[in-house]
Amino acid sequence: MGINRLNLSTLLLYKYTTMELIFSMFFLLVVLFLSTLLFFFNRSKRESCRSSLKLPPGQWGWPIIGESLEYLNSGLRGVPEKFVQERMKKFSTAIFKTSLLMEPTAVVCGPGGNKLLFANEDKLVTTWFPSTINKIFPTTAVSTGSEEGKIVRKMFEGVINPGTLQMYAAKMDFIAKQHFKIYWDNNTDVKVSPLAKMYTITVACKLFVNVDDPVQVAKFSRLFTILAAGFVSMPIDLPGTPLNKAIKAANDIRNDLYEIIRQRKVDLAENKESVPQDILTHILLQNGEYAPLYVADKLLGLLMGGYNTVTSVITFIVKYLAELPHIYDEVLNEQMEILKTKKEGELLNREDIQKMRYSWNVACEVMRLTPPFQGAFREALTDFSYAGFSIPKGWKLYWSTYSTHINANYFPNPKTFDPSRFEGIGPAPYTYVPFGGGPRMCPGKDYSRLVILVFMHNIITKFKWNAVLSDEKIIVDPVPMPAKGFPIQLQPQCP
Repeated sequence: MGINRLNLSTLLLYKYTTMELIFSMFFLLVVLFLSTLLFFFNRSKRESCRSSLKLPPGQWGWPIIGESLEYLNSGLRGVPEKFVQERMKKFSTAIFKTSLLMEPTAVVCGPGGNKLLFANEDKLVTTWFPSTINKIFPTTAVSTGSEEGKIVRKMFEGVINPGTLQMYAAKMDFIAKQHFKIYWDNNTDVKVSPLAKMYTITVACKLFVNVDDPVQVAKFSRLFTILAAGFVSMPIDLPGTPLNKAIKAANDIRNDLYEIIRQRKVDLAENKESVPQDILTHILLQNGEYAPLYVADKLLGLLMGGYNTVTSVITFIVKYLAELPHIYDEVLNEQMEILKTKKEGELLNREDIQKMRYSWNVACEVMRLTPPFQGAFREALTDFSYAGFSIPKGWKLYWSTYSTHINANYFPNPKTFDPSRFEGIGPAPYTYVPFGGGPRMCPGKDYSRLVILVFMHNIITKFKWNAVLSDEKIIVDPVPMPAKGFPIQLQPQCP
């Protein structure tokens, strides 16, 4: 009888669960249907209201999702430039319309389009972030021109600049030498991108917040990887989704940074002699009035901005040097000349960094051909016109590095690797934009330069290398990266 009661209870529970599931599915379908109707109604209403406007040429794509999948898939297929290049050819080399991330979007192209957005921040346009980034960084995603944005820039501009950062050259060189000793020496086969990630996060942890505990560094590395995966994911915040995981990872990092910052403020208040002279200390000495959680949130955004992008650049520098022996030899000669001036055990200094002109030109050419930063969004603050077309208020605008970086009008023989493009005055204004431009230019540009050059010095003065895979696929998710980590074979550099 107990078994029969159990079976009856199970049957009732099964029926109830099934009915609940059917109801939930029905409700979801109704919501989806109504959302689709509302979408088309709003679009029709907008189009009828703007029928007198001369909108840019282009296409909207699929209902609701627009051309978002085509845009994202072009990166996953290893041809991130395809989306913009095809539409520039089909519609206009100056501007075209599309629908990205469920928003009507005008993609502005060429140096004129870049200048339009960079020079009109908080005049015609303002920064706009996709909902995924706003969920991950709820207080960091702000316009630089706003009061909040001005505060953020004030926090970092006294520390994250060429003069101040080069004081850290010796520390960074020491970290790099330790990194190569642990992960590269005595190995003949390595994968570059995972090791580049470890180097990048190790340097950041030590220089920013004086963290060098391997367990904590490994934790940060794992969390930042999860965080990056949620950047361009579907905007669905449910348990198990990339966005949900990214939000949790961001909170975990933010909490760890909070504890470090809180204790550092206490130590500074008590004038302890053991306070480390890292970037965090300098920020707090200049901006001590800000709460630890606020500083943690801003540091999280800055660290995340440099983590993936610098890793990508370093990986592709190694890749191009493996493929171009004559470029490798030029970089080697420059770095060996610097090494010859150093005594045994002497670390790099700011003068050494300033001598790495050709090496930096190589890094710049890598970022031209394989930009770590694909582009960014803005939002129209008002109705305005560009290139003879109307941009309605509220539209999103997008600029892309690929509209100029591989354009023969600005870079002759654009597919050819040529570091001499950056000699003298370099490329024409608004044509080379791996770090953006205007008030929203990446604040970590100078920090990234130092991290990259120190890495280049250490790897090329220690090793020669060959690529294991000749045709490894490149994917963009959210930054360019070889699909299999770019495995190489190492040989010790001849003395």
